[in-house]
Amino acid sequence: MELAIEKNNLMAAWLGDNWLGNHIPDSILAQVVIGLVVLLALVLLAAWLTRRVVVSVARRMLTAIGREDWSEALHRRRVFRHVGYLVPLLVLTINVTLLPITERYVGPVSRFLQAVCLVFFFIAINGLLKAWLDTYEATTRAQTRSIKGYLELAKIILWGICVILVFSLLIDRSPLLMLSGLGALSAVLLLVFKDTLLSLVASTQMTTNDMLRIGDWIEMPQANADGFVIDIALHTVKVQNWDKTVTTIPTYKLFSESYRNWRHMFESGGRRIKRTLRINAATVRFLTEDEIRDLSRFHLLKDYLAGKEAELIETNRSLGELAAEEVNRRRLTNLGTFRAYALAYLKQHKELRQDMLMIVRMMEPGSEGIPVEVYCFSANTAWVEYERIQGDVFDHLIAILPELSLQLYQAPSGADFVYGLRGGEVGGPGQARALPNYSR
Repeated sequence: MELAIEKNNLMAAWLGDNWLGNHIPDSILAQVVIGLVVLLALVLLAAWLTRRVVVSVARRMLTAIGREDWSEALHRRRVFRHVGYLVPLLVLTINVTLLPITERYVGPVSRFLQAVCLVFFFIAINGLLKAWLDTYEATTRAQTRSIKGYLELAKIILWGICVILVFSLLIDRSPLLMLSGLGALSAVLLLVFKDTLLSLVASTQMTTNDMLRIGDWIEMPQANADGFVIDIALHTVKVQNWDKTVTTIPTYKLFSESYRNWRHMFESGGRRIKRTLRINAATVRFLTEDEIRDLSRFHLLKDYLAGKEAELIETNRSLGELAAEEVNRRRLTNLGTFRAYALAYLKQHKELRQDMLMIVRMMEPGSEGIPVEVYCFSANTAWVEYERIQGDVFDHLIAILPELSLQLYQAPSGADFVYGLRGGEVGGPGQARALPNYSR
């Protein structure tokens, strides 16, 4: 490398026409050492001023205006550190001609240092975007509007610009020349970034239409996803399933394919209970007068039976002489009375939503008995509490069936046939009881 101190050299301009400038050693090695010492002093001074003064003042200003979260996020993402590297590099780039380097080598060295400065600049910008995401995710708005996808797209664009600028600096060509060459590669770029473009459109649509939020419980069987959304990025959405595994779903699939979102159920404040009791058809019959009087002691049936009794008396009176035959008279059934009891029980239950649909209906009988469906909403949407409430409701309804001479349908097992062959008794030792007679 050719080294010489020249009149147009930056060091010569600094020293000027004075005793110091006129007494520069003629030795090339001495000139290099002097240049390196001066550059080192400038770089160290710039680094100290940046880290101790500029960064400290910036953090204190952010804290003073109530943006301490930004100060912590910028520090955590090392933005201040990268700025602390960038400023000394800029000082080194500007003053590189302090070294006795001829014009032949000044250009390449300067361009290389500029490229390094650009890399650190874009690293700092990348850290700034991450800090923005950190502060945004700490707000309540982040639960409804995720900006992670947009920031990831911005990072891709920024690094693309960085690569173009660094490459153009190293080969000493205009960035516009490289950009014009990218037009010929547009088809290839579209193919390479196909998923990115699809995900960008999907992320924009989902955010605009409020289709998905962090914390939503979604079900997507085709992706084996059933759990809470824990992350929404540009390319993927992460769902933590109930077994604590994590399913990663491409973002565009959540826009192009169907899935179930339970968020509105939680927002409504009521979680649906829909369960069927299958009644043994052989146990359904009319109630006798004595049984009706006995059931009148039930608080939940007292008003119902009183009203029905008056209605039946009026209806049967209108039949005249036909009412003498029992088959012509209108009578209460134990199944109908059970449905009335179940509905009354639901209406007085304090942990059920009384302002939402509540019904107990009999569905089409089948080979597995007569289905009686209970349809209502619990007042607590949390899973554990919901299951407790549902269990309490059906525990009670199943336990009340024998009071109305009803039984649940249950497919016979091998033990049932054995007990039947042994004498028609079911139950374990000490609990044997005769099988009910359903012939009447």
